[in-house]
Amino acid sequence: MANQFIRFRLDLSYGQFLAVYQGHAKTVSAVADDGRRIQFPAGNIQRYLTKNGIQGYFEMELGPGNKFVALRRLD
Repeated sequence: MANQFIRFRLDLSYGQFLAVYQGHAKTVSAVADDGRRIQFPAGNIQRYLTKNGIQGYFEMELGPGNKFVALRRLD
């Protein structure tokens, strides 16, 4: 089975992502371009955190069994 790619936009403020560090949140939820709601561990996107939060257009790659492979910022 081929890997699948899911594209989505995120606009999280620094304060919203801070909840991860405080233990209040462990996952990030977004609506993909195709309308699906996706949820994934916040640690997968942490490297994109800036003082303004996390904003941008991303692509998540999933392998067989919907196993996380990679996450890339597209813009």
